[in-house]
Amino acid sequence: MEEPAPQKIEDTTPQDMDEGELYDHSKLNDPIKRVEDKWKLLPAFLKVRGLVRQHIDSFNYFVNVEIKKLMKANEKITTDADPKFFLKYHNISVGRPSADDDMNGGDVTPHECRLRDLTYSAPISADIEYTRGVQIVRKKGVTIGRLPIMLRSSKCILTGKNPDELAKLGECSIDSGGYFICKGNEKVILIQEQLSKNRIIIELDNKKNVCASVTSSTEERKSKTNVVQKNGKLYLRINTFTDDIPIIVVLKAMGMQSDQQIISFIGSKQDFVDGIAASFQECYSLEIFTRQQALEYIGSKIKIVFRSPFKAMPTNRRSKVDEARDILATVLLSHVPVKNYDFRMKYTYLTLMIRRILLANKDPHAIDDKDYYGNKRLELAGQLLSLMFEDLLKKFNNELKKTAESNFQKQNRVQVFDISACMTPKTITDGFIHAISTGNWTVKRFKMNRSGITQVLSRLSFISALGHMTRMNSQFEKTRKVSGPRSLQPSQFGMLCPADTPEGEACGLVKNLALMTHVTTDDEEPPLARLAINLGVLEVDINTLSGEEITGDGGMKGYLVFLNGQILGIHTQPHILARSLRLLRRQGRVKEFVSVYLHDEQHSVYIASDGGRVCRPLIIVDKGRPRVTEEHIRQLSDGIFAFDDFLKRGLIEYLDVNEENNSMIAVYEKDIKPNTTHLEIEPLTVLGVCAGLIPYPHHNQSPRNTYQCAMGKQAIGAIAYNQLNRIDTLLYLMVYPQKPMVKTKTIELTGYEKVPAGQNATVAVMSYSGYDIEDALVLNKASIDRGFGRCIVLKKHATSVKKYINNSLDRLGAPLEENGIRNKKHEKLDLDGIVSPGEQLLNGDVYVNKQTPKNTTNINNNENRSDAEFFDTPSTWKSNPVFADKVMLTSTDEDHFLIKMLSRSTRRPELGDKFSSRHGQKGVVGIIVNQEDMPFNHQGMCPDIIMNPHGYPSRMTVGKLIELLGGKAGVFEGRHGYGTAFGGDKVEDISRVLVKHGYNYSGKDTLTSGVTGETLNAYIYFGPIYYQKLKHMVMDKMHARARGPRAVLTRQPTEGRARNGGLRLGEMERDCLIAYGASALLMERLMVSSDQFTVFVCKDCGLLGYSGWCQFCKSSLTMARINIPYASKLLFQELQAMNISPRLKLKDL
Repeated sequence: MEEPAPQKIEDTTPQDMDEGELYDHSKLNDPIKRVEDKWKLLPAFLKVRGLVRQHIDSFNYFVNVEIKKLMKANEKITTDADPKFFLKYHNISVGRPSADDDMNGGDVTPHECRLRDLTYSAPISADIEYTRGVQIVRKKGVTIGRLPIMLRSSKCILTGKNPDELAKLGECSIDSGGYFICKGNEKVILIQEQLSKNRIIIELDNKKNVCASVTSSTEERKSKTNVVQKNGKLYLRINTFTDDIPIIVVLKAMGMQSDQQIISFIGSKQDFVDGIAASFQECYSLEIFTRQQALEYIGSKIKIVFRSPFKAMPTNRRSKVDEARDILATVLLSHVPVKNYDFRMKYTYLTLMIRRILLANKDPHAIDDKDYYGNKRLELAGQLLSLMFEDLLKKFNNELKKTAESNFQKQNRVQVFDISACMTPKTITDGFIHAISTGNWTVKRFKMNRSGITQVLSRLSFISALGHMTRMNSQFEKTRKVSGPRSLQPSQFGMLCPADTPEGEACGLVKNLALMTHVTTDDEEPPLARLAINLGVLEVDINTLSGEEITGDGGMKGYLVFLNGQILGIHTQPHILARSLRLLRRQGRVKEFVSVYLHDEQHSVYIASDGGRVCRPLIIVDKGRPRVTEEHIRQLSDGIFAFDDFLKRGLIEYLDVNEENNSMIAVYEKDIKPNTTHLEIEPLTVLGVCAGLIPYPHHNQSPRNTYQCAMGKQAIGAIAYNQLNRIDTLLYLMVYPQKPMVKTKTIELTGYEKVPAGQNATVAVMSYSGYDIEDALVLNKASIDRGFGRCIVLKKHATSVKKYINNSLDRLGAPLEENGIRNKKHEKLDLDGIVSPGEQLLNGDVYVNKQTPKNTTNINNNENRSDAEFFDTPSTWKSNPVFADKVMLTSTDEDHFLIKMLSRSTRRPELGDKFSSRHGQKGVVGIIVNQEDMPFNHQGMCPDIIMNPHGYPSRMTVGKLIELLGGKAGVFEGRHGYGTAFGGDKVEDISRVLVKHGYNYSGKDTLTSGVTGETLNAYIYFGPIYYQKLKHMVMDKMHARARGPRAVLTRQPTEGRARNGGLRLGEMERDCLIAYGASALLMERLMVSSDQFTVFVCKDCGLLGYSGWCQFCKSSLTMARINIPYASKLLFQELQAMNISPRLKLKDL
């Protein structure tokens, strides 16, 4: 959006202007005069929906509704071995989370699970009814498995607790929940992006021919149906068939006898007739004229795998015609129901696919965009868990069935068979735990095998955890360099954050939800279908509509009506239908997430109530006026109204991506035109959580906001209120975190200011010494001494005391003493063999003196073992000095004792530590300067950071300049500035405040050099900017090696800092040394200091020998000793194993 050219400020001095006319001109991007506080709907929305609520709603739907449906579908187990036997489930329910061990049988808190490495899960119990011999037994509350529970879901013990109660349970009141705790690790199920099911997608295949595909998905089966084009003819392609089948043959097999009927269903216009003619021709050349012939032809093309299994008795074998008919009924377009082999619905659908292909041949615009967001569905935790549960339940039932059958087949059974004794909850429990802890979702029925579904929740900072919950993963391969799925689609506006995506190969594939996005859950279909029929939809399968009526070619202007991808019927006045449904939705007669979408090009009305659609709330506009008035907003502020009341009263409604296409949405109230239908609640909601932290993002170049989204997650700050009670693998904490001087509305809504990650640093933008080039920062030593950028690093070190098969145990040994003097390495231990909390651990100190028995298999007397039967396996500290902060002793659910030690080290900023402002301007510390050498202003203030001005022009982060002004004005006024996206405080107002307090209106100050004491000959831009300390610190990266361990295979130095590895001289470095001619240095680096090895080589045959003997020549006279790298000796031997013999030619030097 262009802004008017700023008037020259230099022309008029502030004294000449009076207060009224100062910056009177309004700008285009000023927030307009409107229902002033409609943004208050935002916090009200976030209380009930959005951000993490998607995960929780989805999980609740699974636990309360879906799990009962799945149990109903698999409720009975019978067996052929005994026809009287059955087992039936009733009444499935999920209990309260409890610990599955002896330590405390009652409720368990999430905090306890984190500390004790348990899984936060609840028992799934069902009432069962089964036969035991001749009697029928009923049992209540039989546990069939355990389900990991999502935190803050309806089954979690934290739900409905107030902050005081949460604190007693060791939980943080601003933690959002939505994740699982699996073996002590916090795991998130990422939102998965899928193409929507049961919809016709028209696309181009590899040979640039138009084809149509439908992925059908029902409770019973999933299948994919393709209609493809080859040489101008149309074919049906399904996995079940060995070959593509001509489409006319399929239509005839479904009962469309006459060619006239087929033409009338596809379209009687000349274009359609010409397009389908070649396909008719092919059908005739195959000599297929009747339904019987067509079914026989299709039957001959079925793959052997899918044939009926009655091989043993030829009399029972079903005919090919029956098999073909069954496959057409169940596999082809399996989501379209077929009753009593009446294929009317199915061939209507198939002819529609053909019609769409023929239209797309003529008009390329009719080809669907796969990346259009209306064609996408998001799978949340609930849907993924229900797939998993269904698979595990079937497995559980099959195991029971096998047990029953094997038992009934035993000849000499003594007691009556009781199946409830054979129920092993382990199957379901382990299945869930394995899936969530590894992230591998394997469902055999649907050949589904996905990995990377779950991730460990990132607890680097509060915002990184929250951002992780809204992250979305695409099933697209990351290695393919395709721009289509990665690019920002216009249809993603308001639904996905345009800035928050990683750089590199995942760019554009991993996305984040915007602030007010909601993901729908499934709604019931039958009531909607009945309602549509009452509103005048003529059903296809009941009414004998002709093809012309359905296609609308016969002068009738009927639109096809779809409900979740199935054809309901046709409607002659589609606009009235759409309007009626929307009115009913606004009155609350239809669920609020049902969407109605008119597609004029395709002459269709789409009604959708399926789960996984993204939608967002908008204010309804009537006759040019928004329905939400200031009165409503006041009632919201007073607590009389909640967000749901706005929905019930029809003031606000949810629109999904498709329905947005039928709407005219105004961003501001001033943009409302006569045809406007909706108004945005607040423009800042197009951004997500991480991008919402940036002040004035609309003044920055786009990629800078993307960089900040990545770096904001790495900022060290506070992570939660219970951070000091947690024992996490790695925890970075800022010692003195501060709220930012310039806030945004998102910062307040997400609670970021309660657990901030950064400090307000006074910044001078100037060049100082040569140590600030390339974004390096100059830091004030006095600021560091006073705690600027200081952080604490907490690390977990765990050891377990195991119990072995022969009941022998590990033990903790007392510290070793000789003549009353402690062993040097055991100085820090307590008498129980564990380090005392508060001790400083130096490199080489033992912190747990564990001893393991030598004999762990043979059973002998385990009492009173002597010290000789144990060997030492101590845990030794190998790193920089740290303090032992806490020591915890507990047990896991596998009866192992667990010792966790938390080490603490305090770090102050040093050269090379990484800092960044909130505008993607990252830099490392280049030099730390004494305060007396730093420049100061007339009040004697020194900057904390000096930043080089060359970081601004090319990066165009104007938001950072305005943040400094806003922060400076806020300091004088004693309030926080606002830099909300597409709004915030105006520069004119900020400048006016600066002038009022006697400062320059452009934020510049006169500074005096600390070195010479002279005034600097320039005005310096000087004020507070919020700086984040990032987790990348020199102390964690610094590495050098003189000598150390080698790899076993190649005998070269190991790799990496953790293994004390060497520094590799790579190919490019080698090339430089060759070009330079430094041959002795090459020999020394690549051989002598790496893996020099002496070998014997035969001068005659050039092969390697052994101990002065050549096996090939059978002689020792021709052997020579040479030095070569061990890796090259290994290569020669590996090549010889492949029957390639490299021979060395030797020369005397």
